[in-house]
Amino acid sequence: MSALAASPAPRRGSGRITSWHLLLNNRLATGGLVLLGLILLLIVLVPILPLPDPDATAPVNRLQPVLTAGHLLGTDQLGRDILSRLLWGTRVSIAVGFAATLIAAGIGSAIGIIAGYAGGRTDNAMMRGIDMLMAFPYILLALAIVAALGPGLMNALYAIALVNIPFFARNVRGVTLGYAHSEFVDAARLSGKGHLSVILTEVLPNVMPVIVITMSTTAGWMILETAGLSFLGLGAQPPQADLGSMLGEGRAQLFTAPHVSVVPGAMIFLIVISLNVLGDGIRDVLDPRLRSGALARPAPVTEVAPDRTAPANTAEGACLAIEKLETGFRRGKEIIPAVRDVSLHVKPGECLGLIGESGSGKSVTALSVMGLVASPPGVIRNGAVYLGNDDVLSMPETRLIAKRGSRLAYVFQDPLTTLHPMYPVGRQVEEAIAAHQQVRAAERREKAVALLEKVGIPDARERSVHYPHQLSGGQRQRVGIAMALANDPEIIIADEPTTALDVTVQARILELLRDLQREQGMALLFITHDFGIVSEFCDRVAVMKDGEIVETGKTREVLANPQHPYTKRLIACVPELGTGERFLDRVAGLFAGGKAEVAQ
Repeated sequence: MSALAASPAPRRGSGRITSWHLLLNNRLATGGLVLLGLILLLIVLVPILPLPDPDATAPVNRLQPVLTAGHLLGTDQLGRDILSRLLWGTRVSIAVGFAATLIAAGIGSAIGIIAGYAGGRTDNAMMRGIDMLMAFPYILLALAIVAALGPGLMNALYAIALVNIPFFARNVRGVTLGYAHSEFVDAARLSGKGHLSVILTEVLPNVMPVIVITMSTTAGWMILETAGLSFLGLGAQPPQADLGSMLGEGRAQLFTAPHVSVVPGAMIFLIVISLNVLGDGIRDVLDPRLRSGALARPAPVTEVAPDRTAPANTAEGACLAIEKLETGFRRGKEIIPAVRDVSLHVKPGECLGLIGESGSGKSVTALSVMGLVASPPGVIRNGAVYLGNDDVLSMPETRLIAKRGSRLAYVFQDPLTTLHPMYPVGRQVEEAIAAHQQVRAAERREKAVALLEKVGIPDARERSVHYPHQLSGGQRQRVGIAMALANDPEIIIADEPTTALDVTVQARILELLRDLQREQGMALLFITHDFGIVSEFCDRVAVMKDGEIVETGKTREVLANPQHPYTKRLIACVPELGTGERFLDRVAGLFAGGKAEVAQ
């Protein structure tokens, strides 16, 4: 048995990453933000810029080319300065487009929230009205509204806002339905809050990201629609300019003076593309799952640092050996260590218990062995993982996939999240078999049923056509074990497989794993935070704290004579019959003594 000296806790990151930093990590979104910021700055400064009157005509200077003295972007067919008209017209187009977006978002979101929250007849009546609006082609509906109200920018604004209300209402209503009967909403009602208060304090904050995302992705489209109406003569009226009217007026000179129409068309393109890429960035920032600082989609393989040091395998005869493993997670430009200098080994037929409190790095260690740490943000910086004499971290992806399930299998903590909700459990076991064995469908089906029977599923053939939600927690965990056993692996990693189960089911799962291990001679890496389970189940134990192994040894020796204060505290937390009130005094005393010893 060996014990490592207490080491300082790993350095923590410098606070939570702000939304601003997350947005800047997305280069496209940053580019869109910079471009849109420059355009907005220009149109804000238009009144004080030394520009000619945008409506002043000068026929003698008509159709001057780009870079003409006094006219940077040339002049149009009436001799008006294109740069001046472009900036004033952009100001009008953006103002109308953003105003239409706010109106549509306000009305549509209110309809969606009320319909989704109220449900029943209210929902049905509101959504049928929205369906009637969506039954008309929206651009034709906008044209009809402007034709009825008369040409003009304000009428175009009303038309564009009205035809876009259904998009907001549909999106927001769908999200609200998911929250309307959530536990936290029911708790708010039970606390005495009225419906309006519940909507404003419980539903709206959760729906707001969807509203903001929808606004950011539709604002550009509304500017396009406004420009389209002006292009047709139904929006801005002469002499007032907006981008659509400038484009419409310049189409007659498309071949003789193309810059008259190309310049406003290019501005429309820049505004819309900047809004679209910025909207994608805002969507990513508002997604709480991306708070790790990685805005990119995780790669199909775990990232291994190119300068990784791979120590030699020192565990002779072990089927699984972990040597000086170091895994961390990126937070901005920093890499926060989650696992440091971890060395473990498991021999054939042996059960090694990896124990520690939640967040100590146990699952990260196991996922690193399988090459399943999400990258980004995860990265294996140093160390090696040996299956026999093969370093897993040096394997090509195809070879690593071949090892998963056939030689090394994994039983996850929560089978309800790892089993596919849309497939029967028997089919999922068959897929595990088919991934590594070429067998006929009938034979594969029979083998799947046999595996379900082996792990103790009653009426296995009937249960094989059931979906995960139709099984109990213990039965789902048995299905996960059956999938792990499908290809007779040499090693099974069981990641807290009994955490969410009651005591009787937990005992059955542990007994099943122990019987299967003895029957097939498998090595088992059992991850837990319960020393009571370790004492009954594991041959050896490794204690992990803050990403480091602080003590290893045979289970009986560690239990009888723990060396590290953290191990003593973990053992002290296991209640014993007959101790009564003395149990709490013993735990408190060990915690105080452990802190003093670590401080020294």
